[in-house]
Order: sequence, then C-alpha cells, then structure tokens
Amino acid sequence: MVKLGLLNKIVGNANEKELVRLRKITQQIEAHQDNIATLNDIEIAEKTAEFRQRLAAKESLDQLIPETFAVVREAAWRQMEQRLYPVQLIGGVVLHEGKIAEMKTGEGKTLTAIAPLYLNALSGKGAHLVTVNDYLARRDATWYGPVFSSLSLTVGVIQSDHQQFMYDPEANEIGDTYTNLRKCERWEAYAADITYGTNNEFGFDYLRDNMAKDSSTRIQGDLNFVIVDEVDNILIDEARTPLIISGQAEEASGTYQRFARAVRGLTPETDYQVDQKAKHVALSEIGIGKVEKYLGIGNIFGEDPKLAQHLEAALDAEYLKRRDRDYVVQNGGIVIVDEFTGRMMEGRRWSHGIHQAVEAKESVKIQRESLTHATITFQNYFRLYQKIAGMTGTAETEAEEFATIYSLDVVAIPTNQPMVRLDDEDLVYINEEAKFNAVVEDIEERNKKGQPILVGTTSIEKSEYVAELLKRRGIKHSILNAKQHEKEAQIIEHAGKLGAVTIATNMAGRGTDIKLEDESVKVGGLHVIGTERHESRRIDNQLRGRSGRQGDPGSSRFFVSFG
Repeated sequence: MVKLGLLNKIVGNANEKELVRLRKITQQIEAHQDNIATLNDIEIAEKTAEFRQRLAAKESLDQLIPETFAVVREAAWRQMEQRLYPVQLIGGVVLHEGKIAEMKTGEGKTLTAIAPLYLNALSGKGAHLVTVNDYLARRDATWYGPVFSSLSLTVGVIQSDHQQFMYDPEANEIGDTYTNLRKCERWEAYAADITYGTNNEFGFDYLRDNMAKDSSTRIQGDLNFVIVDEVDNILIDEARTPLIISGQAEEASGTYQRFARAVRGLTPETDYQVDQKAKHVALSEIGIGKVEKYLGIGNIFGEDPKLAQHLEAALDAEYLKRRDRDYVVQNGGIVIVDEFTGRMMEGRRWSHGIHQAVEAKESVKIQRESLTHATITFQNYFRLYQKIAGMTGTAETEAEEFATIYSLDVVAIPTNQPMVRLDDEDLVYINEEAKFNAVVEDIEERNKKGQPILVGTTSIEKSEYVAELLKRRGIKHSILNAKQHEKEAQIIEHAGKLGAVTIATNMAGRGTDIKLEDESVKVGGLHVIGTERHESRRIDNQLRGRSGRQGDPGSSRFFVSFG
C-alpha cells in the first residue's frame, strides 16, 4: 500500500515538472512584451485580424500563445492598469490547454481567464465563461469589456429573468450596476466573441434550443470553449443536479394541504425518526397510524402510490426543509436557497411534489406540480463542449474525480506573494449558546482595535441570529445573505474597511474580493470567523481564503460546538 506522504510527493513532483514546462512558455510570452509595448492602440487592435489570418493559414492556437498572451497583457495594462503576473500567465496557459488551474483565493482568477478567452475566441466559434451568479457575470463582463473591446472583440452577458446585454463603452443608461452594458437579444449575446453567464442560464438555453421546433429560433450556437469558474462547485458538488424545463400537471393543492396538516405535530422518536445524513424521515407504526387516522385512510401504502408520494413530500417539507436555511418566503412564494453558495435560486423548484409540500407548510399559494419536458445535468451539459477548462481555489482534493469523469488534469499554480495568513486551531464548545457567546466576545475584542471582521454562517437563520447578538452589544455590522443579495457589491466594498463587521452566509465564500484599506492592514488585516464546519471542507477553505489575499496579513478561526 502506497503511503499518503509518498503519494503526495509523487503528485507534487509531477506538478513541479508541469510548472517547469509552463514557465518556459511564459518566458516566450515575455520575450514579445517589449515589441508589443511599442505598438499604438490602433496597431494593437489590428493584431486580432492578423491572428485570425494566421489561423486561417493553418497556424495553430498553441503556436499563437506567446504573442496573443503578450497582446492581452499589454491591453489589460493600458485599459485597466493591471498587468498579468507570470503566475497568471501560467494559469492562462493551463486554461487554454483544457485543464483546471488551482489558484489560491485572491490570486486574480478572473484576470487570469482573459488571455485564454481571447485566444480561443479568435476561432470565431465563441468562448464562454461560466460563473456562479448573475452579479459576477455582469461584473466581470463590465471589468474586462474594455480590454476585449480595445482588441476588436465583442462581449455578451446572459442573465436570469430573460435579461441579456452587450458590453458597449457608450452605454450608461441603466445605472451603476449595469455600467457600459446595452440591452440586446439573447442570440446577440451568444453571437458575441466572448459570453459571460451562469451555469444555470447556459444549461437552460441549451434545453430551450433543443425544444425549438424551428432551427432558426435557436440561440446558443457552437459549444466551443468554456472556462468554468469555481469548477469544483459546478462539476463536482452540483454535477448531477438536473436542469428541468417543465409544464404544469393537474391541480392537487387540497391534497398537499391535507398531508401538511396530517404530519404537523408528530412526536420525535415515537412517531418518526430523522436521518439528516441520508436526508430521510421514517415514520414508526405509531406515526403511520396517526397519519392514517387524520386522513381517514385505512392503508396509506395501499393501491394508490400517489398517497405514499404525498406523505414522503410532506415529511420532507415539515422535518427536513427549514425556513431561512433551505428556503425563504418571498412575495408570497417559496424561493430555494443554494446550500453551497447561500444565494436565492429564483425559478428553481424542488421536484417530486416537495416544493408544493413546502408551499402547503408555509400556507402560501400552491403552484401546480410539473411535468418534465426537457432535462440535462451539468455533468452532461459541459461534456458537450469541444474544450472545457476550469478555475478554483480548491481542486486538488477532487483531482481524481476530475480526471475520471471529465478527463481534466489539475495544475496547482503557485501564489504571486507568500501566504502570511494565520489560521488558528478550532475552538470547541459544549453547546451553541456557549459557542456564539465566544464568537461575539472575539468580535467585540477585535472590533475595539478596528480590525475588519468577516463572520461566516451556514444559513440565513444563523446569520440573523449573530446579527441580533451583535445588536444587543451595540456593535455596528452589515449582514449579507440571500435576502440582501441586491446590496452585495456595496457590502463587500466596505468589508475591508477599518472597524467593519460583516456577517455572511456562503455568499461571501466565492468570487468575492474584499480589499483592505491601508489602516486595516496595520491592525492585522481581515479576520475570518467560521461559526461551524461545513460538510464540504472546500467551503470552509473558501471562507478562510477571503483573508490573506495577495500577501495581505490576516487571520482565521472556526468556532464549533457539540450541540
């Protein structure tokens, strides 16, 4: 049996060999830099047409890497005063080669992606960047639109609620959130050289195209090259999550309401048992008898299988699904909260009658159950691309799964600056009350010296509980969860300021860049507090990774309890 230490050494050596090869390519990129820097803006823009001519003349994309990457690097400097670091160039080459770049949080993954997006868009078949939410898709297109535009490429953004935009330097009529974005048709956003959007929207548009009776109404076009941001979340955690386009089934709201009342108030252990790990509720004989008596049914598991299905859904809704953790009640409806990102999933519904059962539990209008017209999993959708690449801060732990399922290699990219964040050992308490008291004590002590603090919670309910404890102590704070998602940019912008206290669900774990003020650096940088361990260790690491970015000082600690 191979010892773990030896296995890690073998993997580490393989990664080092790969980095040696990649550094040689970055040296070739840097060799072009001085020459590219002498070109004026018009001459740089004309390089795109030149590269396309060279591709038409049978030069390969790989052969174009050194010069194209140098051009993008220069354009990013001129448009944004951001010059890609050598490690970001390495990451860009890894992405172009159809691999996963593991880059620590704060190392600038979205900037890393622009060179491979540009290179692969030269084929005229499009390049897609998939991110975890609408806000990040919009933000990244707005940030890097000037770079691509200066290189004569177009940029589209697809959003939920049938919204889509083109990057347009002249557009500014929609407000700060959509600066330089012009409304357009869906097909136009896909026809752009580069398209930003979420995994959900790309997947649903594919399903709609497949349902289209007339091929002329299809909008998505070629599935040529895609970079998946937070690739572990989308291709591992949510890999088998089905995207479903459905229609309405027959009306059954009365049945859901009856079953909701029948299972309410059952006695734990005596009437039912909950297996949280398996996410299953099992009724005892006593519990079954109580439900059958309430409903006036002799045998609920008899000839009509729909009765047992209604019972399963009602039990799931009552004893597994929790308000402000798994869902929120908003505008008279039930909106699911993503357990991995902490964000509201507008338009998503649980299947098998569970969503209707939750609606009955919360006494809101019950929507009709759905009949599936088209469905696909993320795993199967992304396999349709000719070339797929990914970025994340935590991929090595799933390297074998990426290789087996998607034939994707993982390359660990070194950091640009040494990591100096201090990660303290977990503190363990007998119960939640003692734990949260300790959390508040830690916040109060650090807040006195002005150190910015990010408190990570696993649910909306817990984030609001911590907020209430801080309010009692008179500690000013901001709260970021699915209910406040519209204020996300503003809250994150202030989270690194002196004295800032930010309470967040998993929303603050991915794609959020908390920038520190100079005064905040002097008092120790961002301190991250985790209020419990998540089932996925990667989510814990992502929370920690909000601190200590790009060599900044920082610290982190998790507080856990037995009950």
